[in-house]
Amino acid sequence: MSAGNSGKRTLEELPAAALEGQRALVRVDFNVPIREGRVADDTRIVASLPTVRWLRDKGCRIVILSHLGRPNGKVVEELSLRPVGKTLERSLGAPITFIDHPASEQAVKTTRRMLRGEVALVENTRFIEGEETNDPAVAEMFAALGDLFVNDAFGTAHRAHASTVGVAQRLAPAVAGFLMAKELKYLGEALTNPERPFVAILGGAKISGKIEVIEALLPRVDTIIIGGAMACTFFLGMGHEVGGSLVEIDKAGLANELLELAGSQLVLPRSATVGQALVAGCETREVPSDHIPAGWAMYDIGRAAAADFSEIISTARTVVWNGPMGVFETPPFDAGTRAVADALVKATARGATTVVGGGDSAAALAGFGLQHAVSHISTGGGASLEFLEGKPLPAVAALNDA
Repeated sequence: MSAGNSGKRTLEELPAAALEGQRALVRVDFNVPIREGRVADDTRIVASLPTVRWLRDKGCRIVILSHLGRPNGKVVEELSLRPVGKTLERSLGAPITFIDHPASEQAVKTTRRMLRGEVALVENTRFIEGEETNDPAVAEMFAALGDLFVNDAFGTAHRAHASTVGVAQRLAPAVAGFLMAKELKYLGEALTNPERPFVAILGGAKISGKIEVIEALLPRVDTIIIGGAMACTFFLGMGHEVGGSLVEIDKAGLANELLELAGSQLVLPRSATVGQALVAGCETREVPSDHIPAGWAMYDIGRAAAADFSEIISTARTVVWNGPMGVFETPPFDAGTRAVADALVKATARGATTVVGGGDSAAALAGFGLQHAVSHISTGGGASLEFLEGKPLPAVAALNDA
């Protein structure tokens, strides 16, 4: 694990005297889907509750910061956090004060008038120009709303923003919340002290987003399994026919170099499920991965490949999974991802540590109803990838050392 990501002070290490009556400025990741003015998935809100409840129990006054979407420094009504505040109220079972604009004098007065245990939610941090460039004035504005800082937003830890890095440099103590600490523990232990065999599973559409991850993991893992459309770029590099499959032609040479470097450590699917169109219920075939027919495209790994991958996972003691095996949103091209998910669940039940990266892998697992049957699901797709690459996460590096 990168030195910038380890050994950080956590919420539990703070003495009670440092908390009673203090304004805890808590950065969370409430970047949740909003449909027709309502929160469509409250997973990230629920994930923040242990930290918020613990701070309430300690007599803090809690001021919550989060972004939502990409408003680019402008007020976009559809990206307001007001619907999130209503969901948070229901989840927490307590009223929430909503602060419309952190720059107003009233905002600071509101936080100072709050009673112990009260919670306020500040409007979308990305409505403020300068948030994403870590503008010092914006960081000062946010810091004025708290007496101490708690970062529980692992999903944004790879971004050096005013509400993540700037605030941490201006408030002390600046510590990791429970969710952040859990992320660092599971991902950190997988990288630095894994039980072996250690298997990494990488999928998704593009190899370009995973090249550095593969290079960083090769010296650490016993096996890297490759699935999803990114496997087709490897097939192309090997000179195989890929039909109409999604490939990154400019990365085929690099994929071939990675194969030569990795040798038997890197396992590609030996079979593919192909279709002539990405349509639910369309005609499919299972073909050898080096014989994808012209006019057909690979949309999932085949049953033979799924069996191979499941066998490898069955002997693993540590598994990290990032990226689906196919277009799982469109049946029947969900079968490969489901097979890998089932193998992970069985491995977990046998005592293996199983960590699922955020984004599509987490969505697939939730869609199968298996989200509680693995060791840990990361709340940050991009952050977990950068962590696996060994890169320091700026928002973590800015926190106080233990």
